[in-house]
Amino acid sequence: MIALTLYTQTGCHLCDQMKAVVERVASRVPLALKEVDIDGDPSLEARYGHDIPVLVADGTEIARHRIDDDRLWELLRNVGRGGARGPKPTRA
Repeated sequence: MIALTLYTQTGCHLCDQMKAVVERVASRVPLALKEVDIDGDPSLEARYGHDIPVLVADGTEIARHRIDDDRLWELLRNVGRGGARGPKPTRA
């Protein structure tokens, strides 16, 4: 199972879109998704600010802002093979 963390913020439409992509891909890949709202956490707010959503797989950032189903599927297949360090994060 691949552990994903989605850093979000209240009222973030891009966060909602990325979560929907993760949920669709979860039907093909065993995932454990943890959502972390950065609001109210000074260290996370300083780290990410408005540069969200950020998706992390097994401790490695794999996407910021936007990702589509096919790209996420491809990245997660690589994570499963120990390639989490290889792919560069996708950016909007």
